[in-house]
Amino acid sequence: MPLRNSVALALTLLGAVVSARDVPGNIQSFLDNIRAQKQCKNVLAGGFHSSNGDSGDFEYCGDHLKDFNVIYLQGRNGQLVNLDIDCDGVQRGPADDGRCGSSSDTQSQSSFRDELQGYGAGQKDLNAHVHPYVVFGNNGERPGWRKFDPTKYGVEPLSVMAVVCDNKLVYGIWGDTNGDDAEEAMVGEASISLATACFGKGVNGNAGHDENDVLYIAFPGKDAVPGAKGAKWNAKSYQEFDGSISRLGDQLIQRIDSKAGSRGGGREGRGGRDSDGGGDGDSDSTTNPAFPPNGNGNPSSPTPDKNSSASPPSRNDNPSFLPIGKEDSASPSASNGCSRKGRCKGASCKSYKDCSDELVCESGKRTG
Repeated sequence: MPLRNSVALALTLLGAVVSARDVPGNIQSFLDNIRAQKQCKNVLAGGFHSSNGDSGDFEYCGDHLKDFNVIYLQGRNGQLVNLDIDCDGVQRGPADDGRCGSSSDTQSQSSFRDELQGYGAGQKDLNAHVHPYVVFGNNGERPGWRKFDPTKYGVEPLSVMAVVCDNKLVYGIWGDTNGDDAEEAMVGEASISLATACFGKGVNGNAGHDENDVLYIAFPGKDAVPGAKGAKWNAKSYQEFDGSISRLGDQLIQRIDSKAGSRGGGREGRGGRDSDGGGDGDSDSTTNPAFPPNGNGNPSSPTPDKNSSASPPSRNDNPSFLPIGKEDSASPSASNGCSRKGRCKGASCKSYKDCSDELVCESGKRTG
């Protein structure tokens, strides 16, 4: 074999090794506990579909907003979600091998194109073949459409996310959102480069991964944003871009304790247990074509502050959180933070649905 071919092969294999990560113990424990719990307790928004015509009970979960400061997608009975293929963004750019040609719903721009251009990094939009992005959040104008705005919980556009798939850990970025152009509000989608890192080149624009066993984790906070200089946005290959965000990804997953318990520490959002599933997506879009600004500053900020405490957003700073213990100060139950007669702490229950938003059902009793 000529030397030049040998070097090319070595570089290709090295890229594959760098991109394929074993799932760390803390993330595996986190995943196992999520599945063992069967379903989310702190539902931020629900009523979404992983596949067309399914049960429609997939949810954005905030069980671990308070303790780990993460948001993830979860179904019922231990299910997670699937991985459909997204090819939006730059078309016929670097690394395009033609596999997106079978897609029937490709759009020529991603949701955060303007933010990316604002970086001045020489990249006009995300390239699905290079940038491993996750489609996260749901918006739309159709009446009754299920919506969820991650920015209301502190998740920043173009922030790093983690995806657990096929016994691998893959890092990506929040790069696109789900609109209302489908028959149902969908979740579980990522760029073709991320899907390939997970499941190989058998995926294409019309064939993803159908099993509901993929875990998508978002990290609220500015420290999750690589910014203009923290990632190689003008990379020409997936391996090149992945290498530029790996260090930040490794830092972010340390938020999740290796002894992650099955009982979450998050608070209920407006799309909680008794919600119709609309979540927080009822706000108007102003400057951002996908979601309004979150009030936490410019998402195109430079390399994240390594000294950030990454504390979860508080209910005082974030209007998405319901005030706990302030619902009705005139109520007889206000002293224990519950104004919902029969559903307060200490009352009997059969399931979590019988409880006030900040409580859970354990051993037949409502507890906090």
